[in-house]
Amino acid sequence: MQAKKRYLLVSVGAGLLFLVYLWGLQIGEFQQQPYQYHQFPQYPEYHQSHPQEYQYFYQRQEVYYQPQPLPQRTPSRQPRHWPESTEPLEPYLEGGEQEEDSPQLHHQHTSPRERRAIRDNIYKNKRCRMETCFDFARCQWGFKVYIYPPQRGDEISETYRKILSSIEESRFHTTDPTRACLFILAVDTLDRDQLSTQYVQNVRSRIQSLPTWNDGRNHLIFNLYSGTWPDYTEDLGFEVGQAMLAKASADMVNFRPNFDISIPLFSKDHPLKGGGTGYLTLKDALPSRKYLLVFKGKRYLTGIGSETRNALYHIHNGEDIILLTTCKHGKDWERHKDSRCDRDNEDYTKFDYQELLHNSSFCLVPRGRRLGSFRFLEALQAACIPVILSNGWELPFSEVIDWRKAAIIGDERLLLQVPSITRSVGRDRILALRQQTQFLWDAYFSSVAKIVLTTLEIIQDRVDPLVSRNRFLWNSLPGGLFALPQYSTDPAQFPFYYAILGKSPPLQFTAVVHTVTPLQSQISPVVKLIIAVAKSKFCAQIVVLWNCDKPLPPRNKWPSTSVPLTVIEGQTKMMSSRFFPHNVIVTDAVLSLDEDSVLSTNEVDFAFIVWQSFPERIIGYPARSHYWDSSRSRWGYTSKWTNEYSMVLTGAAFYHRYYPYLFTHYIPASLLSMVDRIANCEDILMNFLVSAVTKQPPIKVTQKKQYKETMMTQGAKASRWADPDHFAQRQTCMNTFSHWLGFMPLVHSQMRLDPVLFRDQVSILRKKYRDIERL
Repeated sequence: MQAKKRYLLVSVGAGLLFLVYLWGLQIGEFQQQPYQYHQFPQYPEYHQSHPQEYQYFYQRQEVYYQPQPLPQRTPSRQPRHWPESTEPLEPYLEGGEQEEDSPQLHHQHTSPRERRAIRDNIYKNKRCRMETCFDFARCQWGFKVYIYPPQRGDEISETYRKILSSIEESRFHTTDPTRACLFILAVDTLDRDQLSTQYVQNVRSRIQSLPTWNDGRNHLIFNLYSGTWPDYTEDLGFEVGQAMLAKASADMVNFRPNFDISIPLFSKDHPLKGGGTGYLTLKDALPSRKYLLVFKGKRYLTGIGSETRNALYHIHNGEDIILLTTCKHGKDWERHKDSRCDRDNEDYTKFDYQELLHNSSFCLVPRGRRLGSFRFLEALQAACIPVILSNGWELPFSEVIDWRKAAIIGDERLLLQVPSITRSVGRDRILALRQQTQFLWDAYFSSVAKIVLTTLEIIQDRVDPLVSRNRFLWNSLPGGLFALPQYSTDPAQFPFYYAILGKSPPLQFTAVVHTVTPLQSQISPVVKLIIAVAKSKFCAQIVVLWNCDKPLPPRNKWPSTSVPLTVIEGQTKMMSSRFFPHNVIVTDAVLSLDEDSVLSTNEVDFAFIVWQSFPERIIGYPARSHYWDSSRSRWGYTSKWTNEYSMVLTGAAFYHRYYPYLFTHYIPASLLSMVDRIANCEDILMNFLVSAVTKQPPIKVTQKKQYKETMMTQGAKASRWADPDHFAQRQTCMNTFSHWLGFMPLVHSQMRLDPVLFRDQVSILRKKYRDIERL
């Protein structure tokens, strides 16, 4: 009897264990399905656990984005969870536009097990992070990027050529694979839609045959479109292994934080360099626009798509909320059209998309076939605040960009709350959001080159986390691309953050005198210049950069000064070396001087006082200007004395010591070599660089009445100003430098700053800088 009881108990226990095992399998498979509502059973509970990510829809009073402390950089950030959509989505786009908008997660033609198999096949290394799937030892030569040479018969799309060209022209590029930290494929992997004409076959075998592939370690793969109709899965057609993905429309389920990079979806017409400027101008600074919220686009009738777009008519009022959709697209649209199609198609033609875009405060950016959309970048450029309805989308460069300062991140399930949320945003906050859209557009998204460089800079920050930018640098003007962390990781060390951080400009400067002619006697112009500068009460030290071919004079040949005098003999004696960031320079303010400059102590003092008010700009005396020569379709250079200027020559000018560092480490070696070869244009290049950073002109200050550039001829060597080819070379430099940037950064100005009471009919004794008028 006891044996039977034991047998029954064992049988029942085994049966229960088997049922528990089956139940566990079902739960495991169910949890693998992305974007299921059961993960968030009640909205209030989700809101309590994620109070910051969705404050806009749950707490009306927090729509003004209360300031929050900057998050600290961590080796591997935790994946975020966004509320997910629960309903099946309908189709939206056709043809080529199927590749621009929409989600890829609600698969109507594959089972959960098949989707999981696809995902596991592509992302076998889903847990990859920089610490586990990146070989830091390869970066011992610095952060260098190598592009594999193209193979015979390779067909590369125009967009991928722009990406490769951006890398080749960057300071990161190397042609030596043994010195490379990161590898880029020559195989075009941007479009992995098998129905696309740009789909590249046999990618798997081609990349696995690469000698340094090593399962993708230290490789970066760019991708804009993945999967194909009707399911639009994450299938790339090959295993990425341990390679990093720079991917558009990245979803949080497959995104590997601190490893992959989410990039924006951009069209083939996106410019390589420069790019269009933002539309927010001083004339359009008022926060109010004609429309509150707009959208114009197609909606789906069949296949996978976005149900959000099919529901937009619920909040469209035809007055300040204009949300237009059309189903008139595709070959069979009439066969599948619904009862609203005819009315929607009629309303769709009544409004121009560009007119809506540029006259609305908010632009709706709903998901489509994939999570990303071209409309995202269109809204940024138009200074139209994006209202993002794309649950699960890892926003572009979200690792470094704080999108709460430039967009409203919503929930697809709460579409009906969008009008009240947008109406509750104050006018001052609308202006701040719009200004941030312009900054982000110009800093990171206006060209393919900026998108690529931002991607590489993020990876470089990961490689050396101790020398990396914090979020403040990424989200404040001029942005992370111009704030090199190798100079400093402290924002207070950069001139453009003095005002934001409340830092007072320094009280002293270092004079750097560029010398190319021999020291003849104690009456040489350079000796007089050193004596005059040393008398300034703000001068901390004088550094003479000896770039002369003659031997360095002994110390007793130099004048005695009340401040330290240091003579540095240039090793290369090249023209660009005058802007080398020498460690001996200890002050933030630098007075750059040519040896033939003629300045009085009063002029130096006044210019330094002006620089203290504008530490991010170049402040100086001799000015030049640029103009567009329409007859020759090129930029021109002029030295005529007019009321307008755009450059201040660095032969007598103040600037912050960060700019020589940026000049040396940011500008491509090809441009520096050009400056050295022709021994000209280094001052123009510095003006281009500073204006590109600040978006502002230099400042001209009062100079002595009879000032003119000295045409020196000492010994057998004439001044470069006397060279007849000097002017023609500078014309060429203007166009070469603007081609490098992709736009003309110089800004014209008519402002000249004079001392108080300058030339006023009062006693000279009442004037502080009286010597300026006497000269």
